[in-house]
Amino acid sequence: MSSSALLKALEAVRDPELDEPITSLGFVTSCAVSAAGDAQVRLRLPTYFCAPNFAYLMVADAYDAVSALPGVRHAEVVLEDHFASDVINDGVAAQAGFVRTFDGEAVSELHGLRSAFLRKAVMAGTDQVCRPLLAAGKEPAALLAMTLGELPPSRALDRLRSRRADLGLPAGDDAPLLIDPATGAPVTADDMPLHLRKAKITRVSIEANSGICRGMLRHRYNDTRGQGETAPAVDSGEP
Repeated sequence: MSSSALLKALEAVRDPELDEPITSLGFVTSCAVSAAGDAQVRLRLPTYFCAPNFAYLMVADAYDAVSALPGVRHAEVVLEDHFASDVINDGVAAQAGFVRTFDGEAVSELHGLRSAFLRKAVMAGTDQVCRPLLAAGKEPAALLAMTLGELPPSRALDRLRSRRADLGLPAGDDAPLLIDPATGAPVTADDMPLHLRKAKITRVSIEANSGICRGMLRHRYNDTRGQGETAPAVDSGEP
């Protein structure tokens, strides 16, 4: 077991709002594992007041990802420099869940929040795979009849399939390209123009928020890079 294996596992943990891995965003301060299998991960966020529900999800998901690795006998995930660090760290360590962690403040677990952001990721991903088609001259109306299997391979398509599958939505080759992320129903011709506009707006909003968060993180930590941090991806949806 090596720290690189921990970092690889953490690549599967995403900021729920930005739909990017916490590694590439620079949120991983350090990760290490002892010869005996004791793993420790330290996380940081762009501001002291980042939303505690988002922070909790990332810490809990990081804990689950590291704990599931073969050879890890004990995992500790520590969120630093956050107003709710102690509460979140203790709650995740005890596997208490969000409601018990924020006893008297939280009224429900975060499944609904996670699903809401996944639906936004599906909308953003729809724009990412449709933009190249439209730029190549495909008529918008033609998108209604297309399936995922008809799209050229790309990172954006893989990501869209993954997010749809996470929501239990059709993600196979025969699945319609344009679907309602809340129901999985195919988009109608009447609804298509608004659907595509919403997809673009969602994609632009997520990318803008990602840029803002990256900038605040760099400023807060004097450009000190996190482990696994990468430059923002420019994904046109091409192979």
